[in-house]
Amino acid sequence: MSSQNIYILAIESSCDDTAAAVMHNGKILSNIVASQKIHEEYGGVVPELASRAHQQNIVPVVDQALKKAGITKADLSAIAFTRGPGLMGSLLVGTSFAKSLAFGLNIPLIDVNHMQAHILAHYIEEDDFVKPPFPFLAMTISGGHTQIVKVSDYFNMEVIGETIDDAVGEAYDKSGKILGLGYPAGPEIDRRAQLGNAKAFPFPKPKVDGLNFSFSGLKTAILYFIQKQTKNNPNFINEHLDDICASIQYTIIGILIDKLKLASKQTAIKHIAIGGGVSANSGIRAALKSGEQKFGWTTYIPKFEYTTDNAAMIAIVGYLKFLEGNYADQSVMASARLKI
Repeated sequence: MSSQNIYILAIESSCDDTAAAVMHNGKILSNIVASQKIHEEYGGVVPELASRAHQQNIVPVVDQALKKAGITKADLSAIAFTRGPGLMGSLLVGTSFAKSLAFGLNIPLIDVNHMQAHILAHYIEEDDFVKPPFPFLAMTISGGHTQIVKVSDYFNMEVIGETIDDAVGEAYDKSGKILGLGYPAGPEIDRRAQLGNAKAFPFPKPKVDGLNFSFSGLKTAILYFIQKQTKNNPNFINEHLDDICASIQYTIIGILIDKLKLASKQTAIKHIAIGGGVSANSGIRAALKSGEQKFGWTTYIPKFEYTTDNAAMIAIVGYLKFLEGNYADQSVMASARLKI
């Protein structure tokens, strides 16, 4: 096969977004995402409902991705899919579909680690994309993950710090629940934080050794604080919502940046990249950018559409693996707790 004409169809179904993308030689031709609104009324993702919605969405989403890319199934060189980590029921839908399609078309099947994909999204061919040089530090922050990863090469990654309890996205969502905000609460807290005073209410930063994170103590501190204040003033949340959101966000960002500073110092690496859904947060992006002046970092922030769960990031990993001839066979199975 000519290296000039590689078309990868990528499928992502790790949580509650059904996504498909088509990549041609490292460039994205289509990137389609069907989000599931049904979880909003439950205040969190319901795994059984998520897998059912994936079953409904996957054929139309793949069809749309191929049409938008202007190609047919016959043009495809390989199928890449998210093997894990994620919700087992959701992963099974994407895995089964990808295996069947690859088998039917008699083309290679490529399994992708979702967390590696968040990191390698930085290598999608875009005109204005500056790719991080190796080695670099990647901070992956999402609803289910908070990790610092030392990236020495495309497939040589080492997790050097991670959360010991809640992920940063959970900290946002659980804080939002305490404040009576909708799900997911992260974007709303971020929006309100920009209107409030970040130092209005100091919250404690957890003491965790090394490069690991903890967010459950912060969540408890916020809960007790709100309970105490609303006991004295039932309108406390309404009267101070922007300031509360700003204070929560300030504390969370402080925890993340402190650990990144430590990781950069310990590894002597100044190239810092972020990925994952929470990296869409404007406060985190601003804090990283200011780290360039303060700590001499060079920071890499992907395009907004490549930060939340999407199939373009699965496609770039599929493409890089395809170039190496690193394929999966039909016995490959989804893995809910797949490690980097």
